[in-house]
Amino acid sequence: MDYFVVKTVHQGAVLLSISGFFARGLGSLLGAAWVQGRLAKSLPHGVDAVLLLSALWLAWMLRLTPDEAPWLLAKIIGLLVYIALGMLALKPGRPWGLRAAAWLAALATVGWMVSVAITKNPLGFFS
Repeated sequence: MDYFVVKTVHQGAVLLSISGFFARGLGSLLGAAWVQGRLAKSLPHGVDAVLLLSALWLAWMLRLTPDEAPWLLAKIIGLLVYIALGMLALKPGRPWGLRAAAWLAALATVGWMVSVAITKNPLGFFS
């Protein structure tokens, strides 16, 4: 498959994933019932699978490895932080303030990850 196609799929999955997380987090904080629905819980896994597979495909196509591309390692570390914060933000039963802070921190983390991808600099918008 063409690089441009894979990159476009990846960027589309990024947009869907971030938009979905934003909506689910906001809905969760506002107590919306749809957040606990089957579709809201299962659809993100499909989007994130496409996101991860397209990322791996791009890295393979470009012959990138985390040890040779520090910005890629930064994105991987950022992804782990984003996942942990996202789990905390969307976990029912946690204090509202903690969930809200985790949601905002997760959004800031993913924003930084996007800036790393754009700049190809591990510091992203901090550079």
